[in-house]
Amino acid sequence: METTFSQFSTLPKEERYEQVLPLIKSLIKGEEDPVTLLANTCAALKEVFGWFWVGFYMVKDGQLHLGPFQGPVACTRIAKGRGVCGTAWEKAETMVVEDVDAFPGHIACSSLSRSEIVVPIIRKGEVLGVLDIDSEKLATFNAIDKRFLEELMAFAAEGLECY
Repeated sequence: METTFSQFSTLPKEERYEQVLPLIKSLIKGEEDPVTLLANTCAALKEVFGWFWVGFYMVKDGQLHLGPFQGPVACTRIAKGRGVCGTAWEKAETMVVEDVDAFPGHIACSSLSRSEIVVPIIRKGEVLGVLDIDSEKLATFNAIDKRFLEELMAFAAEGLECY
């Protein structure tokens, strides 16, 4: 199945989400392999929005372990409560960070990252992992991103039965 997501890249942010989320959902619906589900999700998001880094960290053995991603080499493990990802996991809530340098304890996998959003993947009250997105620009993410990405992660959580 070939899907070209780059055709939506010129739309305003909210319209991009409204057009693309149904396509991503149809792409991952019924997918039984978690790596495939996560890999296609981050690839589609990166293609549409052009963010610096898009990827997943999944809870395993009491840590967040690097999962499928698009972008430069990343940190491999993150402790609960450390950095933006570990804090989102600990609090089980989305973190929107306008300036990562101002976030206490930020883990700099890349000095090029300037802003970040981390959305937990929650199923039955348990955080399975997080979607982590970084931008090279300050204040890239806002309530629009939060709303749509939380919706997408709630949908993705349904397909992650093996976690």
